[in-house]
Amino acid sequence: MADELREEFEAEVTLEKGRGGVFDVRLAGSLLFSKHELERFPEPGEVSSLIREAAE
Repeated sequence: MADELREEFEAEVTLEKGRGGVFDVRLAGSLLFSKHELERFPEPGEVSSLIREAAE
């Protein structure tokens, strides 16, 4: 997923090691996706869509 985001947005992507199955995606401090809240991993392209929506 990090490679997908780097390629699509030419963005700097930082992966931070978590604990307990945490998988959150944040953009400029705002939570865009939370595995804990949704009880699932994102579908392919889902995070990219969320980033585009947040940028509008």
